[in-house]
Amino acid sequence: MSRHGVYCLYFTLLMSGHSKWATTKRQKAVVDAKRASVFTRFGNAITIAARDKGGDPETNFSLRLAIEHARGANMPKENIERAVKRGTGDLEGETLEEILYEGFAPEGLMIIIETLTNNRNRTVSELKHLLSSHGGGLGAAGSALWNFEKKGVVGIATDRLTEDAELAFIEAGAEDIKKEGAESTIIAPPEHLQAIKSAAESLGIQAVFAEFDYIPKNNVSLSEGAQITLGKLTDALDEHSDIINYYTNQT
Repeated sequence: MSRHGVYCLYFTLLMSGHSKWATTKRQKAVVDAKRASVFTRFGNAITIAARDKGGDPETNFSLRLAIEHARGANMPKENIERAVKRGTGDLEGETLEEILYEGFAPEGLMIIIETLTNNRNRTVSELKHLLSSHGGGLGAAGSALWNFEKKGVVGIATDRLTEDAELAFIEAGAEDIKKEGAESTIIAPPEHLQAIKSAAESLGIQAVFAEFDYIPKNNVSLSEGAQITLGKLTDALDEHSDIINYYTNQT
């Protein structure tokens, strides 16, 4: 879709697809920001990041990214601070689980769905219903994930991608750099995302986005009818507050 997917960090898609995905994600983020559920998603992501590696975004890169995404959707400062405190234990809150689901959409399209939930039974039941009512279904563990690789992805304006910048990104761990129109995408192993983003900042380059994405190894083309059905499915996924991101292998 990632808004995805995820969209989604939401990126051939091995790499050409990501730019289309990322563009769609940013466009949809504007729409999503009008929904109350988007603040729930960002708040949960912040809470999980703070719970796992502490509440200081200077030393917790995942938290820093989650806060940046929340600010990009105009999430109020007090909501962000409350989510951090909930994660560090300074505020009581619900117990959240991160669960990755694998499934299929129309015409065998593979889909990866990242969720944060306080009730896994409710979430899996609702996901089964959403997928089955749109020509798909949930799969067993490993049924779709084998076709995706998790990567760190950073997008920047192409006019800032000088030769020196490319060398800096390669030194920081970039595996590939894709120039596509006005926006270029730097792809790296997940553990190098922070270094890539820092390299951009050190050069005075503002990252358009920085995220973890699942990139498909093999892609499929859908018929016009299946594309319409997929659009309805992704709209439903966008509206589900337990879903953080999703990724498909659509060409």
